[in-house]
Amino acid sequence: MQNKKLNILADENMPMVTEMFSSIGNVVRRSGREISQQDLVDQDVLLVRSITQVDAALLQATSVQFVGTATIGTDHIDQEYLAEQSIGFSNAPGCNAEAVVEYVLSVIFLLAERYGFDPKTRNFGIVGVGNVGGRLQKRLDKLGYNILLNDPIRAEQEPGFVDLDQLIQECDVICLHTPLTGQGPYPTRHLFSAKQLNALKPNCILLNAGRGPVIDNQALLKVSEKRPDLKLVLDVWEHEPWVDPKLAERCDIISPHIAGYSLDGKIRGTFMLYKALCQHLGIVCQHTLSDFLPSADLSELEQGDHSVLELMQRVYDPQQDDLLLRNTLTLPEPEQKAAFDHLRKQYRIRREFASLNVLQAKDPQQLEAIGFQLAEPG
Repeated sequence: MQNKKLNILADENMPMVTEMFSSIGNVVRRSGREISQQDLVDQDVLLVRSITQVDAALLQATSVQFVGTATIGTDHIDQEYLAEQSIGFSNAPGCNAEAVVEYVLSVIFLLAERYGFDPKTRNFGIVGVGNVGGRLQKRLDKLGYNILLNDPIRAEQEPGFVDLDQLIQECDVICLHTPLTGQGPYPTRHLFSAKQLNALKPNCILLNAGRGPVIDNQALLKVSEKRPDLKLVLDVWEHEPWVDPKLAERCDIISPHIAGYSLDGKIRGTFMLYKALCQHLGIVCQHTLSDFLPSADLSELEQGDHSVLELMQRVYDPQQDDLLLRNTLTLPEPEQKAAFDHLRKQYRIRREFASLNVLQAKDPQQLEAIGFQLAEPG
């Protein structure tokens, strides 16, 4: 494969993919949900995101020799088939972890203001302590919050974890960041079914920014109808791109699977695949990540009378995504599905907290823990 100019087919929602990969091959971009076997007949490399199912049905009778997904999760990739066919593979673990963590923090501070509580008085539970969950743990630790962790795979080798029942019994805020698995000793599909949902503490905030089917959405609807005290935040949905309008009505914050959609994170994911393909081909990378990351465009801001939430919202406000998705829920199902994908495809430029330099911070330790840069005037 390294002796010729490659044919590369990429999801059209991968930023900078043409700029990064054009030195290696000819790049063609397609809608990720519409990529077909016919598209791949003469392609050497396939680069996708989470909405493309990559398996034998897609790859048989094609010339694909390398598959990359610009995502942390790999449940949409049949890795066993790729290995059997000697097809190279790489994902992008951690590429958008910072963005997902900042989505979670934005929502927590927003709900704290909406319902009048101090996050420091709440117990936080993280289910799935990998790239995203681990970084969320570090941020919450720096903020001085009380945290319980559930990750049965890590618990086999490490101390400091609790079982899921204990976490549910004790936590006021539960954040789900597990991969989606249906088999093995610790399957996560419907990890939160009726039993777990009914056991949630009064006024619990349940936030899923991992994989939709980790929560049984039908069970969640039934439980939430009986328990209006629950505060639900869903960025991912069991039957994407369809969103159940009745369930969405029960949620405080909804969004179209964009928690990790910072520009920084998406470019980072594309670059990780570029490095992986160079390694697979045995060639030297011609670029570095800094070649493609834009400079901070939010400049500096004196904190002044701005609250921490207001500083967050200068960078990212989840209420914008909530409103845009809610505006699609009255559409007929086919149109609603198309609108869901459109919101992802046409997602606005969103930076990460580190792109904002805060001057004269009132609580520097808190702002640094959240992820802002601190700067001195002049």
